[in-house]
Amino acid sequence: MINKIVAIQGNHPSKLNPSTDTTIFLAYEIQNKKYKIFYYEPKDLSVINSKVFAKGFFINFNNNKKKFYKITKKKKLDLSESKFLLIRQDPPFNLEYISTTYILDRISNKVKIINNPTAIRNVSEKLYSAKYQKYMPNTIFTKDLDEIKRFLKIHKKIILKPIHSFGGNDIHLLTKFNLRFIKNFVKKHDHIMCQKYLSKISKGDKRVFLINGKVMGVISRVPKKGSFLSNMSKGAVPKYTQLTRVEKKISKLLAKDLKKANIFFAGIDFIDQQLNGDINVTSPTGLKSLHDLSKINLAKIFWKELKA
Repeated sequence: MINKIVAIQGNHPSKLNPSTDTTIFLAYEIQNKKYKIFYYEPKDLSVINSKVFAKGFFINFNNNKKKFYKITKKKKLDLSESKFLLIRQDPPFNLEYISTTYILDRISNKVKIINNPTAIRNVSEKLYSAKYQKYMPNTIFTKDLDEIKRFLKIHKKIILKPIHSFGGNDIHLLTKFNLRFIKNFVKKHDHIMCQKYLSKISKGDKRVFLINGKVMGVISRVPKKGSFLSNMSKGAVPKYTQLTRVEKKISKLLAKDLKKANIFFAGIDFIDQQLNGDINVTSPTGLKSLHDLSKINLAKIFWKELKA
């Protein structure tokens, strides 16, 4: 019998917030099915004698908010002994990220890895959306200062986003062309995403959960007063919501495409019925908030779809 082990590659549990964290929510669900959870950080991966090892620990999660986990045993584990492996660290998409996907590729025929390491390497979270631009606000991907200047002139208010960042970090609203600032921004981030600003973000965005090619649920995230960032890590408040007919149609299309691209679990975002171009495939969040708001438990569905 295959070991009932679920390995999780993520940020150290001490950095997680148990009241909102999707990784803990998923782990807690599978733990109840008598799986053991083995936890490690990306830096602790090694290839030794053609085998993939991680230095980490077995861990128990519980519902106690103060002490929500207990490390039961430290171990160097041959990861091919696990049945499932969840890649759940925060991006950024950098060289360490890419290296870990190449390492995990070595065992992807023995272990069910969510999401598949080759797939998340190929599906760049922002650039992948370039093929869906007809469903998005006007958007360009560039590092050309003249293009950015022209884009701002047309739209008056634009959002600048790094292509390889996460969690609402380093996102700026631009209303005038500040050459020095933009030069530094491009120098720091290389190619960036510039997008027409949608004022309806003040009413919230919609985060849609896609699991195994199907549209499974949605929450709205309303930015705090005076902010245009809908990330909960930036103080946005989750609310229960429904998809419009237009949003459903686009979500179904993306769910199908992402399944073809070997992405099992993703989060996509809408502002004012338009895709905002973030295709979250590394560690989509929001399942715990959906459950708190609606009692819909997508962690159950997640593991059921994986036949755990």
